[in-house]
Amino acid sequence: MGIHYNFASTKSAKLMEKKARREKKLLERKAKRAAKEGPKKEENKTQALDPKKPISLDFLTNPDKE
Repeated sequence: MGIHYNFASTKSAKLMEKKARREKKLLERKAKRAAKEGPKKEENKTQALDPKKPISLDFLTNPDKE
């Protein structure tokens, strides 16, 4: 008798192939979405507080005064 292939013997291989196809499709969708949106722009974030300037009570109570 030879080796008899059935569902149980090929289950792990089929699951790995299915997972690989799913990941490939996900990467393609991400690439398509990124190409559609264009390059991401990085915004320069300014610090709200200047580390060289001491924090005063006036700044704490009314920060929108500037």
